[in-house]
Amino acid sequence: MSAVLPVLSTRLSAAAAAAFGTSYDPELRSSTKPEFGHYQSNLALRIGNALGRSPRDVAARLVALLQVEDLCQTPEIAGPGFINLTLLPETLAKAVNEPETFSSNGQRVVVDYSQPNVAKQMHVGHLRSTVIGDALCNVLRFAGYDVVRQNHVGDWGTQYGMMIEQLLEEGISAESLDLEGLQNLYERSRKHFDADGTFADKARLRVVALQSGDPETRAMWRHMVDVSLDDFDKVYALLGSNLERTDVVGESAYNDDLPRVVAELEQQGLLTESAGAMCAFLPGFLGRDGDPLPVIVRKSDGGFGYSATDLAAVRHRVSTLHADRIVYVVDHRQALHFDMIFTLARTAGWLPGSVPAEHVSFGTVLGPNGKPFKTREGGTVKLVDLLESAVARADGLLAGREGVDRAATARAVGIGAVKYADLSSDRGNDYVFDLDRMVAMTGNTGPYLQYAHARLTRLLAKAGTSAGEVTTLEDPAEQRLALLLTGFAATVEQVAQTLQPHRLCTYLYDVASALSTFYEQCPVLSSEGATRASRIALCTATRKVLQDGLGLVGIGAPDAM
Repeated sequence: MSAVLPVLSTRLSAAAAAAFGTSYDPELRSSTKPEFGHYQSNLALRIGNALGRSPRDVAARLVALLQVEDLCQTPEIAGPGFINLTLLPETLAKAVNEPETFSSNGQRVVVDYSQPNVAKQMHVGHLRSTVIGDALCNVLRFAGYDVVRQNHVGDWGTQYGMMIEQLLEEGISAESLDLEGLQNLYERSRKHFDADGTFADKARLRVVALQSGDPETRAMWRHMVDVSLDDFDKVYALLGSNLERTDVVGESAYNDDLPRVVAELEQQGLLTESAGAMCAFLPGFLGRDGDPLPVIVRKSDGGFGYSATDLAAVRHRVSTLHADRIVYVVDHRQALHFDMIFTLARTAGWLPGSVPAEHVSFGTVLGPNGKPFKTREGGTVKLVDLLESAVARADGLLAGREGVDRAATARAVGIGAVKYADLSSDRGNDYVFDLDRMVAMTGNTGPYLQYAHARLTRLLAKAGTSAGEVTTLEDPAEQRLALLLTGFAATVEQVAQTLQPHRLCTYLYDVASALSTFYEQCPVLSSEGATRASRIALCTATRKVLQDGLGLVGIGAPDAM
């Protein structure tokens, strides 16, 4: 969608109101040749059907009153009553020279993403939530939202009772363990928990001690958290994530509020005791056997489940953070859970109808065999190993290239390749992790877009003149590129509304592809006079769109590759 299209829609609506006293919100769709700025409106058909009049007669009346001489060629009527509009080249030039910008919309959005677990190394399963979450935060902020990032770290619950109890039985000091040692401890405690009922009971009681503030238990737990967060920060730095330590609001942060959550739900009559646990049974939520599905808010041992924590988080984000919109970037397997949590929170009055809560679900990262990505031994792939492999692969591609900061560029290209592969397809789909395809310099890849930016940077440096304005768009390739550039703001707004970052990736790839055609058909440095100056300005505008767009999806834009 071009930035000038809202103006055309407004004028079509005004013509309809003048002719028929009817207010409409016209839709403009690209016709068969969008590269020349051709658009089509079905407004006459809609009015004709509503009033029982011939759509072509309606179209003729609209065209007679439509004032678009400053934007378009003379409107044409086609078929049963479509109105065809073709933008003037000077209209496109002006839209490129005066791109749309965003201002604050006064809305605060809280985005919950990444969510690694304490005492475990981040793995490939954390890639998508972190990459998608970062991109959405960038886009939402660019589009005028006040964005609050929340890293809902898993630092509470049964596994910490297991691990602490295992430490005590083995006589090991928590301070002696790094993150890998903590992960090994978790694996031992998990086996012990599953095999020994007496140990399992002790571990559950240890969770209650943790939640109750027992000093010895809390001290061991605190070390686990600190070691883990230090390691997470290193992974985020390598990934180029904008998440910071201050964004971490783990499950433990809501501990003091959990009894109040249960008490308020009980007061509202929303909880039922079931096998010693306090549960909410919501209408319409049934299991495969047809029995009602419970939201377990307090377990039979007196501890609180993660449902209680999620409810407390919703309430905190609305009442304390004053969220106007809440976004959860969590894999598709949690869809039912969040549906039930949001429903219960709305029923309890903690999540007003005016505050949308959106689960941004996503598919799985697959290995070459089409199954969830694992190591050759069948273990979980560490995220840091995966990222370092991508950087190494990119570094190999840069061998022998002159004028390139090889280490920095390899990192930008390798990490960018991984991010773009994740973001460029519909987030609901699974995708195969294939480094060879990801780092390719051709096709719909991150390196292809980065190279387009680097090539523009080199061309503009050779031009040696400051950019002026686009003044002439005579070649169809110029028009196509210009038309795409004017759609940047609309694409960003679309992603902010739909929370589908692949739409921005598709747009950037279209821009890079149109740029390649432009290079082939429109000489820049060898052209002369006004044509040369205008094409340099068009290249400058294209470089900015690529740079801004890549930045929004969290990908660096090297000046040389």
